[in-house]
Amino acid sequence: MFDSTNGGTGYNVYTLPEGQTLIGANGKLNPNAKLGYSDGQYYYTPDDWYDELFGSGNLRQEYNVSIAGASERLNYYLSAGYLDDSGIIKNSGFTRYSTRMKADYQAKKWLKVGGNIGFSHAITNSPTGQTDWGSSGNLFYLANMIAPIYPMYVRDADKKIMYDEHGNKIYDSGVNTNQIRSFSGGANPMISIDLDRHRTYTDAINGNWFATVTPVEGLNVTANISASAINRRANHLYNSYYGSYIGKGSVSVAQSRTFGVNQQYLASYKRTFAQKHNFDVLVGFENYSLKMQYLSGSNTDLYNPNVGELDNTIYETPQVSSYTDTYFTMGILSRVQYDYDGKYFFSASYRRDASSRFHPDHRWGNFGSVGGAWLLTKENFLKDVKWLNMLKLKTSYGIQGNDDLLDPSGYSNYYPYQDQYSVGRVDGDFSLTLNYKGNKNITWESSHSLNVGVEFGLWDDRLSGSVEYFSRKTSDMLYYKPVPPSLGYSRQPINVGSMRNAGVEIQLSAGLLRYKNFSWDLDLNMTHYKNKILSLDGDVPETGLVYSMAIREVGGSMYDSYLKTYAGVDPNTGKSLWYVDPDNGDYSTTDVYDNARQARQGSTLAKVSGGFATSLSFYGVDISAQFAYQLGGKLYDNTYHELMHYGDNLGMNFHKDALKAWTPENPNTNVPRLNSSDDSNQKYSSRFLVSSDYLSVNNVTVGYTLPKKWSNKIGLGSIRIYFSGDNLAVFSAREGLDPRIVFGGTGTADNTSYSALRTISGGINLTF
Repeated sequence: MFDSTNGGTGYNVYTLPEGQTLIGANGKLNPNAKLGYSDGQYYYTPDDWYDELFGSGNLRQEYNVSIAGASERLNYYLSAGYLDDSGIIKNSGFTRYSTRMKADYQAKKWLKVGGNIGFSHAITNSPTGQTDWGSSGNLFYLANMIAPIYPMYVRDADKKIMYDEHGNKIYDSGVNTNQIRSFSGGANPMISIDLDRHRTYTDAINGNWFATVTPVEGLNVTANISASAINRRANHLYNSYYGSYIGKGSVSVAQSRTFGVNQQYLASYKRTFAQKHNFDVLVGFENYSLKMQYLSGSNTDLYNPNVGELDNTIYETPQVSSYTDTYFTMGILSRVQYDYDGKYFFSASYRRDASSRFHPDHRWGNFGSVGGAWLLTKENFLKDVKWLNMLKLKTSYGIQGNDDLLDPSGYSNYYPYQDQYSVGRVDGDFSLTLNYKGNKNITWESSHSLNVGVEFGLWDDRLSGSVEYFSRKTSDMLYYKPVPPSLGYSRQPINVGSMRNAGVEIQLSAGLLRYKNFSWDLDLNMTHYKNKILSLDGDVPETGLVYSMAIREVGGSMYDSYLKTYAGVDPNTGKSLWYVDPDNGDYSTTDVYDNARQARQGSTLAKVSGGFATSLSFYGVDISAQFAYQLGGKLYDNTYHELMHYGDNLGMNFHKDALKAWTPENPNTNVPRLNSSDDSNQKYSSRFLVSSDYLSVNNVTVGYTLPKKWSNKIGLGSIRIYFSGDNLAVFSAREGLDPRIVFGGTGTADNTSYSALRTISGGINLTF
């Protein structure tokens, strides 16, 4: 027999008749147990953590208004918008005010000028830690993983939620009552969500100005100048009542300023010869500059616990930091386009670009493309084919460059060719510590793309679409190569290897029904492609680079999973079985995890992915629906993995499949016995690889446009009322699994962060 204490949960939330235990000899809950228990000081009853997390009344409001007008020489457009999203958890949300103005003016016959400018002010409230996989500070993680017996709040003996002397709710952290929570004791993320404040203010202004001069017919000289400025201030206030800063509190303030300018000067010449030869030639120069400035400070010991400013702190040694990053690119470009009588098309382009990310010796890269197309329906031999109104063959080949090198945390280093140091002090003197080892030999990553396809339109475009083959080879890939820690740094930027993505894309559009007051359309797209590693760094062994769940090897794929192969359960012992070495033909089984070798488990890349949409309209009513799908891939379901633990994670939730575990009465199962002293049952293997197939209902919209005679009576051009739902459903291989969310590692799904939010909205569109 065991009760809540020696059984591992640490909490008793049931009242039992005297002399009885919570769990009977049959391993089931005592039917005489009543939910709710008082020890005389506190009352314990479970809360629905999801209900407490998401709350109610989540509302998103958006309003937009625009005015447009035109005269013989002037076109203008004005708009303003307001968005307020209350967020789905407490103290989260987003508010934005925005406006934009656009205009162009034909000042002279040979001069056209114009521009647009936009401004937005946004306020973001965003609790921290809600996307950190496995963190006890992530309420999404805790709500998924915690057993459903634990309270969210501390209650007194009268069953009322308790409040502290400051008027704050007292949350049950697992250690602040007379019972001790086994799972994640000492943590309750709702404390920080409720009492901490994380607010970011963002002001953004961006504009574009142009002038086009036409000195002679066909020749245009254009200057485009665009600029953007973003000022952002983030205030983080950590409460002084609970947690890491109890009795003190903490403040962190960060101010950033980003200013970018893009200048583009173009000259184009268009000319038609003999009425059939059409030429378009373009040359130009482009320059982009970006400057980012950052200043931050933090301190503890708050005078007023509700003010998140540094001057509200009294600790004598505040932490401050500042830096400036700059980034520049420059390029010259050219393009030639030619078509003969709208039948044969040819284009070629070339550009030479430089990036400040690279050493001056390797700063410039050469890129370009060529392409051609043939509109067959312009040919005489197809002119009389009435059901075929468009048929085009096309092909292109091009080279593009990439200079962005991201480290494992997603940070972009703007000086990867330089050694970088941190400044410190040792024995009163300045000291430098190497914290980034640069590589002056790195240069542009390049992608070589080949596309061959066909476009068609049939039966007056009642059916149209395209089929296209693509092959994209990426070489000299920018990569951080791990190095021995003895060198004093962990990785170094290099250009390494090459890989290819090749496949087919299909797009179809069909007007299924067309009547005077009724129409029905259908759109479909699908993509199939394969990934292949063509070469790797010379230091990589022939066996490839092996990770915990993946392998990278020449001839393989970036998406190949590499795990020990699960062989089921030994019906006599209930232990897990694994194949010893299936890659080398040894399919004998072992119940000793370390005696099995990792093997290739196939690709996590879907064989087919895409979407489809349909729309109907009749007598002013419009109905549309959009779907997305994926077929043929795999992913590692890490959430399922954790919920199928072997019983050692006391107080942790179980997946319902744990009820299928091996017992002497249930020997033929795929779920091993629950044994808290045998952790091998839960170790990484193909057991937790699941299909990544899914079908998602992305949007359904229903609208009604009032008859014009009604709207005209009140001085409006049209009135449309609509209701819309986004992210309404996902159908996948396992209930609760959303394969669209890949989090916590490549090819793994961890449902412990924000998923795609289901949104129900409605609105009115008015035109004047």
